Amino acid sequence: MAESPRRARGRPILCPRCGELTTWESNPWRPFCSERCKLIDLAAWAEGDYSIPGEPAPEAEGEEEEK
Repeated sequence: MAESPRRARGRPILCPRCGELTTWESNPWRPFCSERCKLIDLAAWAEGDYSIPGEPAPEAEGEEEEK
């Protein structure tokens, strides 16, 4: 039998950045365990570490790269 969503929220979760156990409720940085992990993840995202390999999407008409 599946747990209710309310009960599942109280269970510990793993930080997606470092793997530490943390909680969802009362955690201002969720799903991360700390502000540090949140900022490290944000920096990785901003640097393009989470890009999807493949051909770049075609540019829409009227959108030109400013040089």
